[in-house]
Amino acid sequence: MPDVLVRNIEEKTLNNLKERAKKNNRSLQAELKSLLELYAGPGLGETKSMVREVYMKYKADGKKFSDSAEDLSRDREE
Repeated sequence: MPDVLVRNIEEKTLNNLKERAKKNNRSLQAELKSLLELYAGPGLGETKSMVREVYMKYKADGKKFSDSAEDLSRDREE
């Protein structure tokens, strides 16, 4: 897996990242990797495509999905 080197990070930014890593019980490297994957991960279109693919797989197996909006509405009423 390739490495990335980021130079000239402001001291305040680095301290913020270290604090964030500490709060998340991660090393600085693990926190940075997590942030990069979050922000540079799949876009909305790719995510929708993945969900559609899973949905079609389960539908082909005869599984049914409830309307999540109805489920949430019912849960909020309780």
